[in-house]
Amino acid sequence: MSGRRAARRTALFLLYQWDVTGQPIASLYEGEVDPFAGETAEAVAANAEELDRRISAASEGWTADRLGAIERNILRIALHELDGDEVPDEVAIDEAVTLAKRYATDDAARLVNGILGRIVRERVI
Repeated sequence: MSGRRAARRTALFLLYQWDVTGQPIASLYEGEVDPFAGETAEAVAANAEELDRRISAASEGWTADRLGAIERNILRIALHELDGDEVPDEVAIDEAVTLAKRYATDDAARLVNGILGRIVRERVI
C-alpha cells in the first residue's frame, strides 16, 4: 500500500474514532503516526462543521449527520484534499471511492463518488 494511501486509511480510522467517541485526535493513538495522517485528521476535525455543511448541500435530501460515520469521514477527507493543491481532484475522488469500497459498501462508494462529483462539477471557476 502506498504511503499516502496508508496515511489516508490511518486518518480515516482516527477520524472515525474521533467522530464516535468525541475524544481529541491526539489521544486516539499511541506512538508515532504518519505526519500526513495526523495533519489530515487534525485539519479535518477542526473543519468538520464546514465540511459537513458542504456535504449536506451536495447530498440530495441527506444531511451529513444522517450518513454513516465511515462515509461521512471519507467525504470529509476527500473534501479536505479537494480544497488543497497537493492532490489532483481525480486522485482525491478515486482514493475516497476506494476507501468506501474497502471499509463500507459498494453503495457507499457510489454515494461518495456522486457527492464528490457534484461538488467538483459545481465549483465556481
